[in-house]
Amino acid sequence: MEKESRLIEIFYRSLYRIRRVEEEIVAVYPTDKIKSPVHLSIGQEFVSVGVCEALRPSDAVFGTYRGHALYLAKGGDLRKMIAELYGKQTGCAKGKGGSMHLADAAHGVMGTSAIVGTTIPVSVGYAYALKLKRADSVAVCFFGDGAVDEGNFHESLNFAALKNTPVLFVCENNFYAIHSHHLTRHHSDNLCERARAYGMPAVRIEGGDVFKVYDVARDHIERMRRGESGPVFLEVITCRWKEHVGPGEDFHLGYREEQEVACWIKGDQVPRVRGMLDEQICRIIENEVEQEISKAFRFAEESRFPEAAELYKDLYKE
Repeated sequence: MEKESRLIEIFYRSLYRIRRVEEEIVAVYPTDKIKSPVHLSIGQEFVSVGVCEALRPSDAVFGTYRGHALYLAKGGDLRKMIAELYGKQTGCAKGKGGSMHLADAAHGVMGTSAIVGTTIPVSVGYAYALKLKRADSVAVCFFGDGAVDEGNFHESLNFAALKNTPVLFVCENNFYAIHSHHLTRHHSDNLCERARAYGMPAVRIEGGDVFKVYDVARDHIERMRRGESGPVFLEVITCRWKEHVGPGEDFHLGYREEQEVACWIKGDQVPRVRGMLDEQICRIIENEVEQEISKAFRFAEESRFPEAAELYKDLYKE
């Protein structure tokens, strides 16, 4: 019971921390202090939290431009993340990457990308290297439902299955590639069938339950570590609450209804997990997180912008 209670605390801290960081981004964004477009994870945090809590520090994750939750759930440095959004030299990409290009290799965050699907083959290559080194670490690649339309998605899954690489593919299916619904792009609702066609297990997780995501991910990851399994595909049904890019809402555009989001807000994992803990413990966690966030934004505000000469660095291996 003590172990279970501790796990719930860890889940709540991570969920609350990610939510509050992005709410602060929403508050600051209109001031133009943030120098990068932002694709918010609000509503989708449970996917990254559930998967990343099943990982070790030595495991690697690869993500998309909607990568704030992944970066933080895997242990990425918050101060460096906010400084990166501000375009400051103390950012995780020295102020040159912005919100869509976050990396913290020391914590296994190998990078997020603004181009759809580009980290999928990179994650497979990384996993293949792990296999060749006989390491018991795994690679995890996060991507949206829009990425399954890319050719490298299919090439990567085929190669991963052929070489039996320890990579977990996590499709965060929020049903929209920008404004295009999943079923206006695909004849059938069959993403898992596509993965199975390449010879790997595929599981669809519905209901937005962070603990279910954790349990399923942990089971498959541990089997990979023991050499009992190659690549696995997880399709996690989720919902982004905000517009595709930016801090606002987008219902006025007419491509989705408010009710689609309202049902997910009703099942929000942040208050759900909070309700499993003692009130005093929640307040301690929240106070610590709020202080950390305040310090991170202050750090970003006080940091300097990069010098012009920085434009000529990190272009090639130096």
